[in-house]
Amino acid sequence: MKEVGNSMTFQHLKYLLTVAEKGSITEAAKGLFISQPSLSNAIKEVEKEIGFSIFTRSRTGIALTKEGMEFLGYARQVVQQMDLLESKYVFNVPVKQRFCVSTQHYTFTANAFVEMVQQFGQERFEFILNETQTFQIIDDVKNRFSDVGILFISNSNETIMRKVLEKNNLDFYELFSVSPHVFLRTDHPLAKRGVVTLKDLEPYPRLSFLQGNYNSTYFAEELFSMEPAEKSIKVSDRAAIVNLMIGLDGYTISSGIFPKYLHGGSIVALPLAENEQMRIGYILNKGQALSELGVTYTEALRQYRV
Repeated sequence: MKEVGNSMTFQHLKYLLTVAEKGSITEAAKGLFISQPSLSNAIKEVEKEIGFSIFTRSRTGIALTKEGMEFLGYARQVVQQMDLLESKYVFNVPVKQRFCVSTQHYTFTANAFVEMVQQFGQERFEFILNETQTFQIIDDVKNRFSDVGILFISNSNETIMRKVLEKNNLDFYELFSVSPHVFLRTDHPLAKRGVVTLKDLEPYPRLSFLQGNYNSTYFAEELFSMEPAEKSIKVSDRAAIVNLMIGLDGYTISSGIFPKYLHGGSIVALPLAENEQMRIGYILNKGQALSELGVTYTEALRQYRV
């Protein structure tokens, strides 16, 4: 057994990660083929050694504490590196690579992810593409669940975003800058215009992504989200927002990057006549370099520069 601390072991770290993934000590114990009391005792031993609670417990299950999230971020790295060593030098099998991206809801981040997987070409891997809320992206990278996070900085959110990134010990690296565009269905009343204004959009439903407890202007994925809207629809996933654009006269303001082959030319992107820029980029922990897969992925993203 590999020792990590005075009593904390490599196996303990695996236990903790399984509990976090299952969200239940009972379910984790079943998956690990150990008794629930044994697993509970192992968790208590680690929490006693490190001096803080990793999980909060309630009738509805367990959740990670703030300190627990950060701790498991490092634990996940230890377990992954040990798995790599065992695969290569003990079991003599190809190394199983893990790579995780947390991103705002962009079609091109999914396309670049596909290209990265195709280029990787090895037999064993665990790749994760997590389209999620802005603050969750920051948390995922900070806690080392994700290798890289994709989001944008604009003139209107830069001050707050820079402060949040600095507070979380993260750096932002710009990939490309784009002018804001409006996504509409091809037969929308405004679709034949060469350019549209915020005033033009007022009669139509504004579509935007939910941001959970951080549903503020600064964490919005859409520019000009502070502008009042008489009609507003909020959704949690990209497929829903596309369907609403096609089925309604709704619109959303984004990058303008949207491959036509996905919906047969049913969506158009029109320039928005407003003075703003979306600087799309990736975030990493300070002092962290992109992994080989990270380089492949971000290079795939750069091709969408317009």
